[in-house]
Amino acid sequence: MAASPTNPYTEAGVDTAAGDLAVELMKSSVRATHGPEVLGGVGGFAGLFDASALLSYRKPLLATSTDGVGTKVAIAQAIDKHDTIGQDLVGMVVDDIVVVGAAPLFMTDYIACGKVVPERIADIVRGIAEGAAATGTALVGGETAEHPGLLGPRDYDVAGAATGVVEADAVLGAERVQDGDVVLALESSGLHSNGYSLVRHIVAGAGIGYGDNAADFGATWGEVLLEPTRLYTQPLLRLISTLDGGVHALSHVTGGGIAANLARVLPQGSWAEVDRSTWSPSPVFRVLSDIAGSTLESAEGTWNLGIGFLAVVQAEKKDAAISALATEGIPAWQVATVSTGARPAGVFEEGAKGVDGGAVRLIGAYADGAK
Repeated sequence: MAASPTNPYTEAGVDTAAGDLAVELMKSSVRATHGPEVLGGVGGFAGLFDASALLSYRKPLLATSTDGVGTKVAIAQAIDKHDTIGQDLVGMVVDDIVVVGAAPLFMTDYIACGKVVPERIADIVRGIAEGAAATGTALVGGETAEHPGLLGPRDYDVAGAATGVVEADAVLGAERVQDGDVVLALESSGLHSNGYSLVRHIVAGAGIGYGDNAADFGATWGEVLLEPTRLYTQPLLRLISTLDGGVHALSHVTGGGIAANLARVLPQGSWAEVDRSTWSPSPVFRVLSDIAGSTLESAEGTWNLGIGFLAVVQAEKKDAAISALATEGIPAWQVATVSTGARPAGVFEEGAKGVDGGAVRLIGAYADGAK
């Protein structure tokens, strides 16, 4: 009997059969994000989305964003827990779209790995799909690529891109911000997905394993550090509708920290002083800073320190905004007021990421205890 022909691609380390099985395992979770606007199902070369609804817009603008999760994936790989990284990806990608007031339409994902383990890939995609569904986003396609020799068998990285739509005259941003507007902080769920290179450096330096018990939290260090990113898209879209023009700008507090990200959405010539005494950073930030022998202030350009989003709103609608967010389960509080008057002396962050925005600095000392 003749020997079965070998597959040179398999010999090179790429398992196409495992990739096919991964697709089968993820199909049901992906389909759960599909409404009637999604055509063609799962597995096509391109995802199809019926954009007929945009015909009802006077001047629809498409908003798009792309991002990844960063080195947080290293912790998921270390403890073999992969079902929350997907929500982190959605938070990093889709929550950037709502910053301009856009409602998400659809999203795609990309997973690069050293070896396709179908159950692992399915866990990742299931998390993406659940996060997409929570934000009202259709997951219309994606790609899983096996890169043996470039990535180790347990290594992977994830990225995604999303598209949304906003009416041209409803775009949020610096041009809407006015003197006297109030800056509200929206509580984060923890570290979210930024600053994990610093986190991993601190943990490694202290000789802590991700499977070790974190006495302050009643869980392992890996579980604590994998706390998924809070999703803000739908609560913020409802807030924009409820306040009927009262939301002027939004800022997603990601890389760069609080001051830099707020400065990006303030107009040139304006400034704000964020009062640290209005909140107490979550315990995870305090414990990590203590382990590192550093201060919370030293991490302000890296971690969100308990604030996941900032909303710039009309002063007279501040209380309504705080109340509306509370009903969504998101604690919010005033941290600053925007001014266009003479700026106090001292060092401010002025714009960021190439944006010539306003000026922001943090003042005072953090409150003790939970907010």
